[in-house]
Order: sequence, then structure tokens, then C-alpha cells
Amino acid sequence: MSRPVLFDSHLHLTSTRFDEDRDDVLVRARDAGVREMVTIASNPTDARAAIELARAEEGVWATAGLHPHEADATSDRVLEDIEALTAQPEVVAVGETGLDFFYDNAARETQIRNFRAHLDLARRTELPIVVHSREADQDTALLVQEYADSVMGVLHCFASGPELLRIGIEAGWYVSFSGLVTFVPALETAAREVPDSRVMIETDAPYLAPAPRRGGRNEPAFVAFSCERLAELRGVEPNEMARTTRRNARRFYGLGDPE
Repeated sequence: MSRPVLFDSHLHLTSTRFDEDRDDVLVRARDAGVREMVTIASNPTDARAAIELARAEEGVWATAGLHPHEADATSDRVLEDIEALTAQPEVVAVGETGLDFFYDNAARETQIRNFRAHLDLARRTELPIVVHSREADQDTALLVQEYADSVMGVLHCFASGPELLRIGIEAGWYVSFSGLVTFVPALETAAREVPDSRVMIETDAPYLAPAPRRGGRNEPAFVAFSCERLAELRGVEPNEMARTTRRNARRFYGLGDPE
């Protein structure tokens, strides 16, 4: 039986940390069975680069959005730019957006305003939204609940508490686990509780390399480690976990059922 395709639902292929060997990174990913991936944008310039990369590489798609770390750049012009980029066929989601009260690189009120603007954009365009939330569970949960009936989202790189997890699941949102699940025991319960129809995997590369690659640069080939750990925690075979997470990622991003 052939090995199932892995889908890395969230990474940053446009990062400068891949500039010297991006082609080799993609070869290694495909050799590891990672044939589909979404490269996530942090700002409009990054989104344009992601779109160009997606045009050039089979099985790669892009997003358009403004990361909460860059929320101080929020303006009508920037949001109009992002909205125009969402019309490109390579763009399959709005984001990455959300709230990060750990670093507080932008004022919290500004982050909330930016997040709400992206939620409104996702509602208008009928695209899903990719959400970053760190140390901001309560405010994230309020906005998830407010838009639950009109926007589909994913809580990416999940590392939040049980209340946000509950609210996300009740809203019908997806939950994605990164390499953190391979070495953070506090995530084990969450990894078991997400319904089969809503769980996804990601690398968030070049960040958050999983065990046993901690300390180095992460890359899409390593999503297999998260898949194996998630399968172990959920009591299924890794191949089944790969098929489930790929099916969910394709559904979330509007790419249709796997062949």
C-alpha cells in the first residue's frame, strides 16, 4: 500500500531562512510525502511573494493577511491591498491574523481592530481565516463566538487553554497542531479532544522544530513527526492520521476532497 500524502497546513516558505536552499527544502518535503502545503503570509509584501511561490510550485497555496505582530501597520489602504490579493486564485485563506499578547509588538486594541477587520474580510470573501492566538484566549474566544455563524477558521499552532479549545470546537472551527505537540505535555489532552473532522497538522516552519529536531530550523518534511505523535495520542495509525489531516486541510482550504 502506498504511503499517504501529508499536508502541511501552515508554514512560511517565504522566510529568508529558506533563501539559500528553498528548492532543496521542497525536494526533501516531497521525498517525505509532504506533497501539499499552504505558505502563510504575514503582510501584503509577504503575500505577494507567497502567491508567486504558489504559482511556481505544484501543491503549494498561499494566504493574504497581516500578522498581529505587524498590526500597527493596519490602515484602510493596507486592508484594501490584502482584500485585492485574496482575489488571486492561489490564495486560499485570509491571514495569518489574530492576537498575540505575549510579545505585544502592537497595542492590544490595535491587534483587536486588525483581527476584526480580517474577520470581516473573511466573511465578505467567504474565505476561511487562519488565526494566531498567544496569551489572548479570552479576547480570541469572544471574537470566535461573535463570527461563528459567518466565518470558518482554524486555531493554528494550538497552545491555548481548554476554554478557547471548547469555544473553537463549538463554533465548528478547525484546530491545528504544530511540532509543539511532540514535546509539550500540556497539549496532550487537547490533541485527543479535537474531533476527527476538525484536526489538522502543521510545521509553522521555519519555527518550532519538533522533537527530535528541536533547536534547528524547522522545514515541511518534519510535519511527519507531528503526525506520528498526534496519531499516538489519538490511538490511531500514522497513515490514518495523515489521511485524516490531509482531508481536513483540503476541506478547510476549499481544495476539494483528495483523489
